Amino acid sequence: MSTRINKGTKGELIGALRERYRVSSKMGKTKILDEFKALTGFHRKHAIRLLKSHSVKHEFKRCYGRRIYDEAVREALVVTWEAGDRICGKRLKAVLPALVDAMERHGHLQLDPEVLRCLLVASASTLDRLLQPIRKEAEPGKRKRPRPKKPSGSVRVRTFADWNDPPPGYLEIDFVEHNGGSTAGAYIHSLVAVDVCSGWIEKVPLLARSQELVVEALEVIIRQLPFPVLGIDSDNDGAFINDTLLDYCQGKHIEFTRSRAYRKNDQAWIEQKNGAVIRRFVGHDRYAGIVAGQALATLYQAARLYVNHFQPSFKLREKEKIAAKVRRYYDKPMTPCDRLLSHPAVPSDIKKSLELQGKSVDPLDLLHRIRQQQAVLAALACRDTSAAGPGRESLEQFMRQLGELWRQGEVRATHRASPKKAHYWRTRKDPFESVWPGILLWLHDKPDATAKELFERLQEEQPGRFPDVQLRTLQRRVQAWRHVMARGLVYAGLNAPDLSGEVTPIGLDKTPILR
Repeated sequence: MSTRINKGTKGELIGALRERYRVSSKMGKTKILDEFKALTGFHRKHAIRLLKSHSVKHEFKRCYGRRIYDEAVREALVVTWEAGDRICGKRLKAVLPALVDAMERHGHLQLDPEVLRCLLVASASTLDRLLQPIRKEAEPGKRKRPRPKKPSGSVRVRTFADWNDPPPGYLEIDFVEHNGGSTAGAYIHSLVAVDVCSGWIEKVPLLARSQELVVEALEVIIRQLPFPVLGIDSDNDGAFINDTLLDYCQGKHIEFTRSRAYRKNDQAWIEQKNGAVIRRFVGHDRYAGIVAGQALATLYQAARLYVNHFQPSFKLREKEKIAAKVRRYYDKPMTPCDRLLSHPAVPSDIKKSLELQGKSVDPLDLLHRIRQQQAVLAALACRDTSAAGPGRESLEQFMRQLGELWRQGEVRATHRASPKKAHYWRTRKDPFESVWPGILLWLHDKPDATAKELFERLQEEQPGRFPDVQLRTLQRRVQAWRHVMARGLVYAGLNAPDLSGEVTPIGLDKTPILR
């Protein structure tokens, strides 16, 4: 049996055995451990760590080098991270050279050569580590996923395994509903199209979901795409699976396929963009009407250039199943524009046009326009827009406060929490509504009467109507009435108006009924 000893004795015992344990042979160490374990009751591994801790603690000391990334590098990183719409470190690392070059070219940023060098050589893990304390205060919570669609139609099925690395031009399309969680009434739908090869995304708001509007929106998307459309893949929505869209695709010589019912992974490309792009920029509120549609269209025009030129994303290269686990391997994060520029199937004239477009757009100007339209959408959704925030100022003012926006928390007006309404209504019927005037008469005759005395009197006059559990309700009612009465007397003594704006003592003829 082990013998209990105090902490001081244990310390002396460890100090005495530690030197013996260090110079002993293997068999000697085994005997020392057996004796030490029997005396202290420690686990054997814990005993070994205690007897070895002296040499480890004093012989190996951690050495700290000089600080590589100083405050200037961190401030520059915050500005570029905010300009990149707060993407993760791996995606930020991929776009950082192009983003910094664009900001310097448009006169938004001038970095010291040493700061610029440290910013560009920092790894993705270092970027995440430097941004970790800022993200804790600035990033929002999780959002709900969109509801699944109902399957319909009979077009040829294409699964997620049937793509086989297609060239640019094969699109996945889907609807995103802006209904605020309720499908009742009319609301705006966003038709989203994503290129499977490059991840290039286009979106168009629709005031209603109909076959004719889908065809018109596809015409707009096809004109905006930098490459010809070769195929379209949709889910089983009735607005897609119909003769109108099928005849349109046949007339344009576009391959038309659909996913399997209740298999959202067949449209993994578009489903990922619905959350990472549409919900990130627009939010989950309800939008309806022409004004909201125009605001969404203006937002999408700025977002399409910002996302396709300055928002890198991962692309799955292969999957490997090991026992019950699946290991996924991804390519280096790249923007959709960079993927098109590096793809051999894209013609040289399209690549040249994309390069000129990328050099002409200003990422800070696009982000400022996005924030402006987000403020408009928040106002249309009846959110609290009284506080000044990014997007309501000029581009110069927006740029000056870019490094401090993270202190405000959520800067997207579409994602801020709506103000809660005060609970002023009753949730159940008042049990003392019919007898309250009589209770006021009793209080007038005997102001010092307690609520318990009044409740017992009610039970005597109307037996069986008021159970004992309602005593606490009457106590709160009487307490609140006395508070109002005392306040009214104070106002009357000071010749000040009461809650209704009149100088009237609170009595039987003008006593508020508390409900």
